[in-house]
Amino acid sequence: MKPSFVIVGCGKVGTILAKQMKSSGYQLIGLASKSLASAQKAAEETKTKLFSDIPWEVTISADIVFITTPDGIIQETSRKITENKGFKQNAVVLHCSGALPSTILAPAKTCGASIGSMHPLQSFASSESGTNPFKGIIAAIEGEENAIHIARQIAEDLGSISLTIKTDAKTLYHAAAVVASNYLVALQDLAFKLLQISGIPEKSAFQVLGPLIKGTLSNIEKVGTVKALTGPIVRGDAETVKKHVDEIGSMAPDLLTLYRTLGRHTVNIAESGGNLSREKVQLLLQILAENG
Repeated sequence: MKPSFVIVGCGKVGTILAKQMKSSGYQLIGLASKSLASAQKAAEETKTKLFSDIPWEVTISADIVFITTPDGIIQETSRKITENKGFKQNAVVLHCSGALPSTILAPAKTCGASIGSMHPLQSFASSESGTNPFKGIIAAIEGEENAIHIARQIAEDLGSISLTIKTDAKTLYHAAAVVASNYLVALQDLAFKLLQISGIPEKSAFQVLGPLIKGTLSNIEKVGTVKALTGPIVRGDAETVKKHVDEIGSMAPDLLTLYRTLGRHTVNIAESGGNLSREKVQLLLQILAENG
């Protein structure tokens, strides 16, 4: 028989996690949320009798406690449950934040619990989806040994691929995810804006650049970032880069700082692949400098 568990925080992630863990054979004891109405709604969706707005009334007998509240109150929630002796001996306490380390759950250790985190690298649009959003995704895991062991098993049972990361580098992991997703959007916005200034309508931007974007992602997957790099910088074509800087500075000056910043990092990538002489590196960095 699989361990029992409780969800504290009945938003989208908590409710979906409760549904999928229950479907995977874990025993859902109950749910708790700051809003009793939210806890009741999640209980109805998961067909669970016990729900409360007082977490320690629900958590005390659970083998696994997931704290899926907003990031800003995870630590406070863990502390309050601990103060009310709401974790049983040898319980595993996990949170699902991508940015915060498991160490924010440290008070739970005074109850004899082990602590960890399991971050599903996925966006959750709704708690009412009929599919399993954990299937095939990465679940980043860190924490104490027993918590890591349990979290890995949960991830496997949910159909996820577990990835163990360093606790003291959790924030960098989250920053990587932000860059890969949010900053990719920002990068394409930069490209689309430059395209619009060149005379191509906004509605046609992805049609024009889409094949190039997809091809680049495919190349990165196949050979990595260094070998996938193409274009004027990796060729050492300083004249073209200078023209870019001049034209953007003239026609879209608000975009120039971002172009230069990305350009300087691109020079570093090209240099790491052995594609540029030191002279070319210095020339390109001079052109791309903020006062270049």
